[in-house]
Amino acid sequence: MKKTASRSDHGGVVMVAAIAFFALASIAPAADAQRRERSGKEVVDAVCATCHVPGKDKAPKIGDAKAWSARTSQGLSALTEHAIKGIRDMPAHGGNPGVSDIEIERAVITMVNRSGGHWIEPVGGATPAVLRSSEAIVQNQCAKCHRDGLNGAPKIGDRPAWIPRLKNGLDQLVASAIHGHGGMPARGGLPDLSDQEIRGAIVYMFNYGVPEVAAPPPAPPPDPNHKLIAGTDVYLGMISAEALRAASKGQSDIPSGRGYYHVNISLVDHASQVQVTNATVNLRVSDGMRTETRTLELVAANNAVSYGGFFQLSSGGSYNITADIRRPGVANAIEARFAYKAP
Repeated sequence: MKKTASRSDHGGVVMVAAIAFFALASIAPAADAQRRERSGKEVVDAVCATCHVPGKDKAPKIGDAKAWSARTSQGLSALTEHAIKGIRDMPAHGGNPGVSDIEIERAVITMVNRSGGHWIEPVGGATPAVLRSSEAIVQNQCAKCHRDGLNGAPKIGDRPAWIPRLKNGLDQLVASAIHGHGGMPARGGLPDLSDQEIRGAIVYMFNYGVPEVAAPPPAPPPDPNHKLIAGTDVYLGMISAEALRAASKGQSDIPSGRGYYHVNISLVDHASQVQVTNATVNLRVSDGMRTETRTLELVAANNAVSYGGFFQLSSGGSYNITADIRRPGVANAIEARFAYKAP
């Protein structure tokens, strides 16, 4: 059931389903690592099989469903941690320090699946993965608690209930879901859910009922709406209130006056290409005569998180847009400046 929240609760979050995608449309995918990551099968055949094929030192044999069942009940996170740190007669990283953490995780999944399991390898590197849709995961699993708010779980589409949980960023909320919190079991009770699938399910529940707006094509390079400053990629997005009103079919949060635009700032850590979801962004918009300043609010849509707010711009006016960005752990503020001419 569609629920309308007040603007004072969460600003323009309700009507910006496509804004984050608009702002991030030109972000290039992260460059491939120099070292090719191996699949679970490759790691098992090269490292794990030495002990897990013959059952050396009481290691559970690959293919022995009974031996693996007790271990799979602990969940993927626990099994991977045991393999990374070592447990009983098994050395850390299976005795091979050259095997990365994600390769260990893939190897665990491969052995589980060869022993009656149906887990999915995590996305990354050259490993193929079949991701279930966020809608399917939510309807088949998450809805058991989140449809009716069982044990205090935030209801699907209840954005005012979700926003406080996002105050420390989407990454921390995803981590909480992975490890379990309160009455929620690790990975929502499905140990084979990948981190990316959990992330998608959270964003789906947050955005449920929000109207989608078709994203425009990305701007050709060089992109005037992109700045790289102090290791942070800063992207400027802009969409008119008129376009949002047409797409949202009467959402009350959208300003009704003339010349309003939703200005959106998206942040990506340049080194890791991971979205920055825990920054504070203050935006100043000036045409030389009038200056408007405000703190942007968190918006989440299309598996992306960014910051946005409404500003009134005069048709044909030239504007200087300055974003003052403060990231936790970064000593100095980041200042990104953009020039924009209102149509």
